[in-house]
Amino acid sequence: MIYQPFWFDQAMAEETNAVYSADIDTKPYDIAIIGGGFTGLWSAIQLKIQAPNTRIVIVEKDICGQGASGRNGGAMLTWSTKYMSLKNHFGHAQATWLVTQSEHAVQEIAQFTKSNNIDCDLRIDGCYITASNRAQQGVLSPCIRALDSAGLNNWQQVDGTTLKRTGSAQNSMALYSPYAGSVQPAKLVRGLRRVAIKMGVIIKEYTRYISHTVNDENQFESHITVDYHEQNKPVNTLKTKKLLFAVNAWLPKLQPQFARNVVLVSSDMVITKPMPLELNALNLNHGAAIIDSRVFVNYYRTTSDGRLMLGKGGNYFSFANRVSSKFDRPSQYQKELDYSLSYFFGEHEFEIERTWTGPSDRSVSGFPFFQESEKNVYVAAGYSGNGVVQSYLGGKVLASLLLNKQDEWQRCALVNQNLVRFPIEPFRTLGAYIIRNGIRRKERAQDDNRVPSPIDCYLTKLSGAAAKVDTN
Repeated sequence: MIYQPFWFDQAMAEETNAVYSADIDTKPYDIAIIGGGFTGLWSAIQLKIQAPNTRIVIVEKDICGQGASGRNGGAMLTWSTKYMSLKNHFGHAQATWLVTQSEHAVQEIAQFTKSNNIDCDLRIDGCYITASNRAQQGVLSPCIRALDSAGLNNWQQVDGTTLKRTGSAQNSMALYSPYAGSVQPAKLVRGLRRVAIKMGVIIKEYTRYISHTVNDENQFESHITVDYHEQNKPVNTLKTKKLLFAVNAWLPKLQPQFARNVVLVSSDMVITKPMPLELNALNLNHGAAIIDSRVFVNYYRTTSDGRLMLGKGGNYFSFANRVSSKFDRPSQYQKELDYSLSYFFGEHEFEIERTWTGPSDRSVSGFPFFQESEKNVYVAAGYSGNGVVQSYLGGKVLASLLLNKQDEWQRCALVNQNLVRFPIEPFRTLGAYIIRNGIRRKERAQDDNRVPSPIDCYLTKLSGAAAKVDTN
C-alpha cells in the first residue's frame, strides 16, 4: 500500500520486523489513551518509566504515525524564539522553565532514540532562522534582546561563510542555535510504538474510539467505560481508571467542547528525489532546520539519503475543523510550494518525489494545552505546528497529571489553562482566509522589495501567535 505522506510511506516500506501487541483484555486498565501519535506514545512511555506496573492501552483508529505525527516537517525546534509570548501568557519564571526544558528535550530525545535503537535519521545539527528578504532583517532583535536579558540566549548571528550553509543566496543573514535539528518523524513514531509495546503497553491499531461514560457513583473508586470498534469486529468495551485524548487535530470531533479552542490549518510539503551532489554544492550537507522570519514561514531541511524537503505553513483552513480528505491527497498548494522552491533555489532542476499536507491544530495562544475536561478525563492539543519536541514535553506533563505526581510538570502553566476561544463559524474560517490572504500579499510584496499596502500590514497584525518567532 502507498501512503501519500512521504515520511509515513517510507517508514512503513522499511519496517521489516513488525512488532505485534497483545490484545485488549477484560481486566480494567489504569490508563486508556486515545491516539497513537507522538503525544500518546510519549505519554505511555513516560508512564511506564515512572510507574512500570501501570496497565496502559492505546486505541488508534489507523496505524500509529499515520496522523499528524507522521506527516510533519520533522524540524526539532524549541520554544526559545517564543520566549516573549510565553512570558506574556505565563510569566517570567514559567517562560524561563519552559524554554529551558524545550532545549533539554532536544538532547533527551536524541539520547532516547540512541538507547532504544530507533533509526529515524535524527541529526542534532541545530537551526538557522534567516532573513529571506530585506523586510525580515532585524525582526528577531526584540526576541534576542529578551533572551539575553533572561540569560537564555543560545542564538548567535553567523558570518558570511556559515551563512552559506543555509543553501540559498536569498538568505541575507541568519541566527544559529545548536539546540535543534531534524528527524524522520514517521520512523520516530514507529520506533516509539515498538518501545512502548516492549514496555508492556497494549496498542490496538485500526480501532476507533466511539464514546465513553464516567461512572463515579462510588466516591472512593470511579471508573470509565470506553466503547471502541476494532476493524471487522463488533463494538466492544473496556474499563479504565483514567482516560487521555491525545488526538490533536481530531479533538474537536471527539470532544466537541474544545471545537473553538483550536483551528485546523494545513502545512504543505514537497520532497525531492535523492540528489546528494546537488545538496553538497548548495552546502546543504547537514541536518539543520532552516526557517525564514515571515509569519507563514518557509522551512526546509535535508535527509541523510540526499533529499531536500521544503514546507510552507498557513494554507488550507478547515471549515468547522473537519479533518477532510484533502489531508490525504497531494498538496493543493503546489503553486505556493513551487514559488518557494524557486524563490530560494532559483531555476533549479530538482526532481520532485511527492507533495503532501499535514493538519496542524493551532490554539489561540500558539501553545499546547493539557486539560482535565471531566473527572479523570484529560485532553492534549494545540501544538500549533511546533510539536516534535513539544510532544515529548507533553508526555512528561501528561504522565505527571495521570499519576498525580504534584511536581513541576503537573503544576506547569500549560496545565488547566483558561482557554481562549476562536470566533464561531462561519466567521472563524472567513476571517482566517481574509487574514491569510493579507499576509500573503504583504510577504509577496516584501519578497519583491515593494511597500506592502496598509490594509495588508493591518491584517498581518491580526495573526496573533501564528509566527514561529516573536518579533515584538
